[in-house]
Amino acid sequence: MSKLCLFLAFVLSFVAQIQNSVSYDYGAALTKSLLFFEAQRSGKLPSNQRVKWRGDSALNDGKADRLNLVGGYYDAGDNVKFGLPMAYTVTMLAWSVVEFRPHLRARHELSHAMQAIKWGTDYLMETHPKRDVLYGEVGDGGSDHSCWMRPEDMTTPRTVYKIDDQHPGSDLAGETAAALAAAAIVFRHSNSSYSSKLIKHAKQLFEFAKNHTGAYQNSIPIALKFYTSSGYEDELLWAATWLRQATKDNKYLKFIKSANSGGTRSMFSWDDKYAGAQVLIAKEILGGKLGKNEDLEKYKKGAEEFVCKCMLKGNINVQRSNAGLMWFIPWNNLQYVTSATFLMTTYAQVLAKTNTTIQCPGGNVASNDLLGLARYQVDYILGSNPNNMSYMVGYGSNYPRRVHHRGASIVSIKQDPRAIGCKEGFSEWFVKDADNPNVIEGAIVGGPDQSDKYSDSRDNYPQAEPSTSTNAPIVGVLARLAS
Repeated sequence: MSKLCLFLAFVLSFVAQIQNSVSYDYGAALTKSLLFFEAQRSGKLPSNQRVKWRGDSALNDGKADRLNLVGGYYDAGDNVKFGLPMAYTVTMLAWSVVEFRPHLRARHELSHAMQAIKWGTDYLMETHPKRDVLYGEVGDGGSDHSCWMRPEDMTTPRTVYKIDDQHPGSDLAGETAAALAAAAIVFRHSNSSYSSKLIKHAKQLFEFAKNHTGAYQNSIPIALKFYTSSGYEDELLWAATWLRQATKDNKYLKFIKSANSGGTRSMFSWDDKYAGAQVLIAKEILGGKLGKNEDLEKYKKGAEEFVCKCMLKGNINVQRSNAGLMWFIPWNNLQYVTSATFLMTTYAQVLAKTNTTIQCPGGNVASNDLLGLARYQVDYILGSNPNNMSYMVGYGSNYPRRVHHRGASIVSIKQDPRAIGCKEGFSEWFVKDADNPNVIEGAIVGGPDQSDKYSDSRDNYPQAEPSTSTNAPIVGVLARLAS
């Protein structure tokens, strides 16, 4: 071997050692991941608001219809409040606390996680003013997306849209029921009266969803272009699963036994809850809280088949990018990565506590294998990727600076209080060849393509836009990795 080849081999070996020795501050990433939810707040901001460049916004939501629909979260880089992804966000934040409460407490982030949940549940209960009525959207996606405005001075219509017994939406009502039931478990010991209130709404919404079936976009057609639901059976199962955990009422177990288990899923997301419900049920089976039953074993089978797919040990596996990132779809792929990673981390806990392994077609999978996959995916997001870029804004020194986000990309109203109009926002800020004036800390963008390439540009919304449904699942994962 020539001296040059020996030298190159040494360099490559040295680089590999450096890459393998990279360690990430998961605790700092956890803190930032929760800060993002404060940046997404709609309504009157509290006195303990930490994201100072944001101000009060949408203070008259619902007023024209004699309703109080102030509060909640903007879903992504726009100023619309979409009920389906918001409820899923709250469910996943609540599951993070249910599953990883000790880890969140150890990192002094439990209170922030609970505040993030309550900001969502306070709003979701306001959207449910009557037993069979639920408001599922505030603002119009079309008119909102035609403007580039800070939420603090937006002038786009704040139209409200609802489902009711004549115009059903089992998916929307079911997911909202799941969110409130999961949150009820979170607040059970610290605020029992609030927990009881959450349960009351969750029970009513489940019955509404079950008794008046239909896809919500048929009742709220304006949501069709933005968050189309592929079905509602998964949300009914998801809601029943969380209500059984929150109430221990066997009528929900009866529903679960007779429901469609979903089979083997290809992803877990705001639209498809089957894999999440399967993992919850499998956890109880392995923990001895549910007896062996053929109607329940199908859920455990589905959960473990999904795990095998993610571990590349199934019959049909989840794809990978060139550098090993789990790959689902080109648009905001990281939201599916964070949700799958949450399930891997949760199932790792289950396997560790029960001293069991999963028998996949490609070989056995143990707790450490799942935690290793979770760590690899999180490390990729935080910087161990071909671009050496953190896809969490504000983490590390190299992260997206031109995030597709209205509030972050326009000068803070605290710094410049003059109103910036609909088209002015585009001409002065959206197309501006400069980094965003506000760093939206903790926001996880859509992420790179399957070739691991990323373009840091505001008009690259499939890759550069963050969302609450992307961030919510990673909260629990980071808490676990930080321990």
